[in-house]
Amino acid sequence: MKFEDLNLIPPILKALREENYAKPTAIQAKAIPLALNHHDILGSAQTGTGKTAAFAIPIIQHLNEFTQKQNGKRNTTALIVTPTRELAIQIGESIKTYAKYTRIKHNVIFGGVKQGAQVDALKHGTDILVATPGRLLDLINQGYISLKFIKYFVLDEADRMLDMGFIHDIKKILIKLPKKRQSLFFSATMPPNIMELSQQILVNPKKIAVNPVSSTAETIQQYLYLTNKDCKTKLLLHILQDASLEQVLLFSRTKHGADRIVRNLRKKKIDCAAIHGDKAQNQRQKALKQFKNGEIRVLVATDIAARGIDIDKLQHVINYDIPNEPETYVHRIGRCGRAGEEGISISICEPEENAYVRDIEKLTKQKIQVIQDNPFPQTDKPMTAAEKKEWQKEKQKRKQEYFANRNKKRNVPKQQAKKKKKDK
Repeated sequence: MKFEDLNLIPPILKALREENYAKPTAIQAKAIPLALNHHDILGSAQTGTGKTAAFAIPIIQHLNEFTQKQNGKRNTTALIVTPTRELAIQIGESIKTYAKYTRIKHNVIFGGVKQGAQVDALKHGTDILVATPGRLLDLINQGYISLKFIKYFVLDEADRMLDMGFIHDIKKILIKLPKKRQSLFFSATMPPNIMELSQQILVNPKKIAVNPVSSTAETIQQYLYLTNKDCKTKLLLHILQDASLEQVLLFSRTKHGADRIVRNLRKKKIDCAAIHGDKAQNQRQKALKQFKNGEIRVLVATDIAARGIDIDKLQHVINYDIPNEPETYVHRIGRCGRAGEEGISISICEPEENAYVRDIEKLTKQKIQVIQDNPFPQTDKPMTAAEKKEWQKEKQKRKQEYFANRNKKRNVPKQQAKKKKKDK
């Protein structure tokens, strides 16, 4: 099947040809005809399967016909809600690409930055609005956005939305939407709470399931290094000695861990940067742009910050920490080997993570190839239950001491200011 077989209008086909899009992916081939026929859709698909085009292209086609008939300021008629800033920006870039030869106008809004520029853009009118839940509700409450003209609604990455605690925001948004609309709902997984939410949004939906979260792309080679906790950094540096790893997306479990990895790599003159929730939006966008342009070799990311990162022809993903949820592993390695390209996933596993690897292999029904030529092999054994309990107590104690000391330092200037004021 080709895109020409999907009854798409010439302006969209022209834009797709310029991007060398010849054949639709499985999710696109199934979803686009249904969406063009105004069906609600319940789609189960991982990131990296091309679902942005699956919902964006039909909306652009519908709205292009509508905008040619309307005059004056445009009301927002399509709303796409997504969990993270990075994903919102990526969807916005995709819409810009597909709508290049149409009259469609779109805007992207998200939190973490000042709202001024976003509000100014909205004042000029928009057909398609891509938004994160918090900023959307904030601007609705301030009177800058109205949802009463919405004809098309997309909820993307629904499972991640719930994981991030957006369920109440989503319900508030649903109340403000017109009942008569077309809704498209996409989620990588379909647990009971997601199915319940979908029933509140969709009417007689057509169901599509492509590349379930338990599967990994056949084009991705998966490798595993077993090592000790205190050897992880040395092993990472050893792996990065391979010059063929020109562009690496590296996953850390925590924000502090990501910053620590960056410090260690920079000591060895390896160009790198970190993106996570504590970084300002302009810092995250700068790091992502540098990575895409090849200015930095390693981009270190936490899972939430990495959601929505879409880098053409990315070949290498490294798991510095093995995720405790096997589905997260599938999402992570799916950042490489996208759209039929080849990819390589390398995971570094300490003893306490051995059980996580077994869970991953159970979910994917695949054995991950263990690298035997390893200068830092795993010799330690996982902690016993009693040792783990003691370790967690000690960890909690250190954490409390850290925050107590930090708060004490922060209070010193305040106390000094109060003393000065009193002395005066």
